Amino acid sequence: MFYKFLLIILIIDALILVAAILLQSGKGGGLAASFGGASSSTDSLMGTRQAGNLLTKASWWCGGIFIGLAFILQIYASKGSAPTSVLDKSFNAPKTAPRTQSSVPAGAAPVTPAPASPLQPIPAPVTKKP
Repeated sequence: MFYKFLLIILIIDALILVAAILLQSGKGGGLAASFGGASSSTDSLMGTRQAGNLLTKASWWCGGIFIGLAFILQIYASKGSAPTSVLDKSFNAPKTAPRTQSSVPAGAAPVTPAPASPLQPIPAPVTKKP
C-alpha cells in the first residue's frame, strides 16, 4: 500500500516537473513564449523575472523530489525479492542421513533390469543356495 502511494506521488511529481521545464523560457523564448506571443500568461501574471525564478525553483525541487522518491522506491522494491545464489540453495537444503550400507543382504540376487519391450518375458531372479 505504501509502495503504491509513493508511486502515485512520483508520477504526479514527474508531470509537474515536465510542465515546469516546458514552461521555462530558454534562449529562443521556449514553449512559454509561444502561448501568449511576446509575453506568456505567467509573465503577465507576475512579471518576467518572477516567473523565471518560480519555474526554475519548481523544476529544481521537483527534480530533487523525483530522484529521492525513485531511490526510496527502488530500495523498497528490492527488499521483497533478494537475489539468491545457486550455491546458497544447495547449502540450505535439508540434510539427509548418510548412506552407510545398502539394505540388500549379502547373499541376495542382483536386481534385474526391466525388459526393453513389453512382449519379452521377465526372467526369474537367480538365488544361491548355501
